[in-house]
Amino acid sequence: MIYTIIITAAVVIFLYFLITSQEVFGAEAKGERLKRMQQSKHFKNKQFQNLSYTPSLAEGYSMPRVMYDFFFKKKNPLLKPLKNIPSIHTDLKNLPKDQDVFVWLGHSSYYIQTDGVSLLIDPVLSLYGSPFKFFNKAFSGADIFKPEDIPNLDYLVITHDHYDHLDYPTVKAIKDKVSKVILPLGVGAHFERWGYKSEQLIEEEWGAEVNLKNNLKIIYTPARHFSGRKVQRNVTLWTSYVLETPAKKLFLGGDSGYDTHFKMIGEKYGPFDYVFIENGQYNEAWKYIHGLPEDVIQACIDLNAKNIIPVHSSKFALALHAWNEPLKKVTSLAKGKNLNILTPIIGEPVDLNKSDNQFKVWWED
Repeated sequence: MIYTIIITAAVVIFLYFLITSQEVFGAEAKGERLKRMQQSKHFKNKQFQNLSYTPSLAEGYSMPRVMYDFFFKKKNPLLKPLKNIPSIHTDLKNLPKDQDVFVWLGHSSYYIQTDGVSLLIDPVLSLYGSPFKFFNKAFSGADIFKPEDIPNLDYLVITHDHYDHLDYPTVKAIKDKVSKVILPLGVGAHFERWGYKSEQLIEEEWGAEVNLKNNLKIIYTPARHFSGRKVQRNVTLWTSYVLETPAKKLFLGGDSGYDTHFKMIGEKYGPFDYVFIENGQYNEAWKYIHGLPEDVIQACIDLNAKNIIPVHSSKFALALHAWNEPLKKVTSLAKGKNLNILTPIIGEPVDLNKSDNQFKVWWED
């Protein structure tokens, strides 16, 4: 019996290392990169830390209960859309260079062109937001943009290394189109394994300010989340960003639970002309690392947001709510709070210089 247990354990360990040795899982930081991470005040006990204590699960929840609900609880009939997600295939390569525009590519992927500078944020343009081609498949209609649609980029911007934000097939495919990559500490190890050069990488931590082309500036700001592409968590940093142009201030939220950092960012860097913020794939069980719709509303108030574009929904089913619930709730909760929620469909350009953008309630159709 003991030999059977030993052999089984050995096989499991062997298979784990065999699977996670594939390129899609990235690489671990070492050498000078690791030393730099260890010198960060946010790196303690061999991992990065949030500003506040952040348990993986909220009080009253356990991992067995969460796993049972996810795999065995009766699913919401609208967990996935019953027909194609509406979308427009905008030609990103031929957008006028003098146009300041935002284009949502689905989930948390979006393209920004402003002041003649192009930025692509958290692109996941393969069919799966996971390391395996059988899990987390994109909804039909939400998958219309492919790596070949991406123009030459001044900056590829990554908020953290989760698979639904950092997609190996996408960043590998667009490698020759990317001038520079903006990413948090530790994530550069993945990119170097995938063929990017170290001189392409702008790899910083919270508080860093980096001057970009055409008088743009990007600032690394906190988020309340976690990271990891293998079993070990938090060995790379996660971040939000403030993007300042000569005329505008933009907040690129990444994934985050609600906390005091939103108010700190709003007071120090706001008000913001546009806030692009996570709203979707939430659950009461993990509210500390993914904000609920009411948290999104409060975060936008804290940030002093003039215009809000919610993302992180309508492409993947990573939680148990209806696919269109995030947009229903956030638009309903915003009423009477002087918040301007913008809801373009995937691929629909948003003119960043226009003050009266109007969009359809497309998720109700």
